[in-house]
Amino acid sequence: MARKPRVHLPGGYYHVMMRGNGGNDIFFSPADRTRYLLLLQEGVERYGHRIHAYCLMDNHTHLLIQVGEISLSRIMQNLSFRYTRFVNRQQKRVGHLFQGRFKAILIDEDTYLLQLTRYIHLNPVRVGLCQLAKEYEWSSHLGYMGSVSTPWLHTEEILARFFPDVDRAKSMYAEFINQGMHESRREEFHTGSHSGLILGDDHFAERALVSSGCPGVAEQPSVTNIINLVCAEFGIGEDDIKAAGKQRISSEARAMVALITQNTEGVTLTELGQVLNRELSSLSQAAGRLNKRAKDDQALKDMIMRIKNSVQIPICQA
Repeated sequence: MARKPRVHLPGGYYHVMMRGNGGNDIFFSPADRTRYLLLLQEGVERYGHRIHAYCLMDNHTHLLIQVGEISLSRIMQNLSFRYTRFVNRQQKRVGHLFQGRFKAILIDEDTYLLQLTRYIHLNPVRVGLCQLAKEYEWSSHLGYMGSVSTPWLHTEEILARFFPDVDRAKSMYAEFINQGMHESRREEFHTGSHSGLILGDDHFAERALVSSGCPGVAEQPSVTNIINLVCAEFGIGEDDIKAAGKQRISSEARAMVALITQNTEGVTLTELGQVLNRELSSLSQAAGRLNKRAKDDQALKDMIMRIKNSVQIPICQA
């Protein structure tokens, strides 16, 4: 089963969710959250997208991102890799931190932009972490209220939808937040309305697909694609897989790449050996050992299946 294609729409607004692997925490201290926000800022400066809202919970994050020409996948892969590397160093651990691919839903901004912003900012209230949105330190709500200065947070567009005058707009925004205080979980913000990719009516979905040039056809898988997916899963870089030596995390990641390559039509271990500068026999043996282990290791079996299901690269990737 090929993974669903990302719809890359320059100027489009996306609700992006990143969850900890197995529901585990991704933040262990205020310093971790501060580093994550710093990486968000560096991403904005590097890739030129806009972040309109965010909320950092213990085991997941919500982001409202408006992309430019740079794809969302590139933005989020950089964020995921750099933050995972930071946490692994701090916690003296190895392995993947996030649960597979990030979830992203392209939204119809005319219908859902304000509602999604409120939904993100009230997430801590819904789960009982605080009684008011302003009591939660790790969301962009305080930036909208002017209580903290976050230069890289783009508040202007959403506030302008309330009123041209900024002070009046902030007051109206605060009232809008209060009106949603008792709002329960909105499933559409998590699942979308068109195969989990888009939230909007049929007309918006059709326009988005046409504008993004997305016919929903998958390209041929590649060794590079497989390596990138495995790196994201293990929380390491491509250089770690290619490096000489027998460090456990690198060796297991190479074995995973070899196993997935063996089971993917259109790519070969010979090609992988050339990319990794490894003997074909050693890659084949490593894949066999990993496959044997997976028979008695459900977590490993699930990881293999998760990567297999993510191998196809769609033409319209965000």
